[in-house]
Amino acid sequence: MKNKPLSFLAAAMVLAASALGANTALAHGAAEPQHGGVVQSAADLSFELVATADGATIYVIDHDDDYDASGLSGKLTVLNGSEKSEAELKPAGGNKLEAKGVKLGTGAKVVAALNTGSRKTITVRFAVK
Repeated sequence: MKNKPLSFLAAAMVLAASALGANTALAHGAAEPQHGGVVQSAADLSFELVATADGATIYVIDHDDDYDASGLSGKLTVLNGSEKSEAELKPAGGNKLEAKGVKLGTGAKVVAALNTGSRKTITVRFAVK
């Protein structure tokens, strides 16, 4: 009779420890910024938006690895207050897409609509800090 409370306590501790371990093992979110930009996740990929002198660059990461962006294209829409600008997103080698002629000001809302080779559209929303 004395062993029942101990076995119940041991089972409860094992269950609690396994529940804590499962949460960390299943966690998946946006990657950390590698180029000083803003990172968001969509379609199981991470996208880092970085302001450049003449527009913007988006870096695409797939589980900590560079994603080949050569098959992606799309449009970048930027809302700076009441001012709206759009630019075509084009592959720029490796995991980069570039949009020329847009300005990313602090507080800007940005939407990237990306087309994949399989005609699937990925929409990624950013808020510039």
